[in-house]
Amino acid sequence: MAISTTNPNNTATDPIIVAPTNMPFRDDESLDLDALARNIDRFCGTALSGFVVGSYGGEEFHMGEPEKVAAIKTVVEAHAGRRFVIAGIDALSPTEAVRLADLYAGAGADMVRVRIPPAAGRGNEAPVQDYFEQVCSGSPVPVVVIHQPKTPMGVDVTPSELQDITSFDNVFAYIMSLNYRYECRMSQFVADDVKFWTCNGTLLMPGGMIGAVGACLLFGNWGPHIASDIIQACMDGRYAEAREIQERINHLDFLGMSWGVAVQKTGLNLLGYEGTVPRRPNLPLSDSQVAEVKVALIEARILNSDGTPAAQLQV
Repeated sequence: MAISTTNPNNTATDPIIVAPTNMPFRDDESLDLDALARNIDRFCGTALSGFVVGSYGGEEFHMGEPEKVAAIKTVVEAHAGRRFVIAGIDALSPTEAVRLADLYAGAGADMVRVRIPPAAGRGNEAPVQDYFEQVCSGSPVPVVVIHQPKTPMGVDVTPSELQDITSFDNVFAYIMSLNYRYECRMSQFVADDVKFWTCNGTLLMPGGMIGAVGACLLFGNWGPHIASDIIQACMDGRYAEAREIQERINHLDFLGMSWGVAVQKTGLNLLGYEGTVPRRPNLPLSDSQVAEVKVALIEARILNSDGTPAAQLQV
């Protein structure tokens, strides 16, 4: 059963677009919380509905727990009630997931995004329903379930498991995986009062065509208004319009899938944010790669032809 968060104005109306929040780093690789706060304040003038802190696109596995907590507190303070925060959790133990949910909620997170544990070896483990029953009942804030197998075409949940998981109280949304062929079947097993979100810029229109009413995606850092327009067009049945917009952004999203978090940061830098550079071992893009990202941003109409941000970025 989905429930409202502490910021109902940002979660009551679809489409909801959230993005993995970029973590700015200084030259010495320390986390720059001041730059993060400035970025968040600027994002609050865009169509982005909320922030996901502690996710793969936010360099989740390159940060320690104290940094994640500090980042959540910084984002909460910077958005000052204008948006909402989802804290990312990737824990194989439900006990650990609940501990983290308590910790992150205490730091100000409005929801937690919990990754479905890998299916491999589940024959000697408790059913995945038990995992989410414990997490959903123990979390002090609503849960966003994400299906994100380690391989793009992998599967970590069955239709009956997903139906059970999304039927628990305290589940707000389900984020589909990159396995679109599989998710076409899975969408009908998501509980009626749980939001179905797509996961990727290239899958905005395809996701919308199978019922997605929102998205959690890297592309949301650059073009949340575009993501919202595509989902809304699909919700309205305006598929030709959705396709025209979708085709403009596929190049940019492909670069994000190909080159990773450095593309996120490069795009933000080009848009005037303090995206900075990735934390090692990830490296910044080369000059030629930066040039291609700029071309793709212009194709998507996120940048003007002269490289300045397009006016529609602000709301």
